[in-house]
Amino acid sequence: MSPSPTPPGLEPDALTAWWRRVLGDDPDTALAGPTRPLDVELVAGGKSNLTYRVGDGERTWVVRRPPLGHVLATAHDMGREHRVVSALAPTAVPVPATYAFCADESVVGAPFYVMSDVPGTPYRTVGQLAPLGEARTRAISERLVDTLAALHAVEPEAVGLADFGRPEGFLGRQVTRWRTQMATSLTTERPLESRLARALADGVEGAEAEARPGIVHGDYRLDNLLVDDHDQVAAVLDWEMATLGDTRTDLALLVLYGRLADLAPGAVADAVRAPGHLDERGMLERYAATCGLGPVPLDFHLGLAAYKLAAILEGIHHRYLAGQTVGEGFAGVGAVVDPLLAAGLDAVGGHA
Repeated sequence: MSPSPTPPGLEPDALTAWWRRVLGDDPDTALAGPTRPLDVELVAGGKSNLTYRVGDGERTWVVRRPPLGHVLATAHDMGREHRVVSALAPTAVPVPATYAFCADESVVGAPFYVMSDVPGTPYRTVGQLAPLGEARTRAISERLVDTLAALHAVEPEAVGLADFGRPEGFLGRQVTRWRTQMATSLTTERPLESRLARALADGVEGAEAEARPGIVHGDYRLDNLLVDDHDQVAAVLDWEMATLGDTRTDLALLVLYGRLADLAPGAVADAVRAPGHLDERGMLERYAATCGLGPVPLDFHLGLAAYKLAAILEGIHHRYLAGQTVGEGFAGVGAVVDPLLAAGLDAVGGHA
């Protein structure tokens, strides 16, 4: 990997000095060193927390830190992300090994943590999946669903996460949280936003009554998984929004990402369109069967997922307009917000 140019957000000399001071004497040979100053490379594709691959010419690791600029204070808690990834290590949910967490913002300008560099592919597009053929693509999409079911089967108390969130009232807090995020990020008037927000506020009590509590990833989709050369899920990534809550929110967001490939063609990941990939009905049926459930009602949760994703994308658009994003692929993000809000209204019966 080339040591230059260095991407913003992770200064190599400061990181190397911290590494040698904190990890240099670690008996784990995966961490000992580094043998020379670390090179830093921004991993493409991240639109929220920043992911870097760092190396010393012999080995590589991954470092995660919050985005630059305008962020919601509670949305990028690296300590929580480090905690949940570490807690899931002994479970059936594949995650990278975690090595250290640094809360000292003076090192690189924000909290960060270090984890293993897991080999694998984050499949994002039809172009990536189609050459694998329908059978392999189907197997990958089945494992996408099975891994989500495995996460939702984990008992939080068994892995030390009993206090990681409050399942009671989770959906109501989610509505409030994403309305706050949207209000602080709006870059233009969006009339559909207030209509969807009101519909969610009106429907939250009924949705809470049927909640299915568990560990929630918060942004579960195929390109947040690393798939190895044998089409197995090697690691689930991007745990920045993980908490305890209604597990149906993960399933609804997975479904919404599939619909978004049609709502905003060319602007978002479209892997779900690859021949062989489970369609929406297939994913829902496989999840229900794997979890031993009947049909999973999702109307409210699809509306919430649409509003949440719209708020996230509006925040990214806000940072892009302010020149505070790092990497590529941000120019068209703002155009996806209104189609998402319309889809959310349709899901909850509000109709755009």
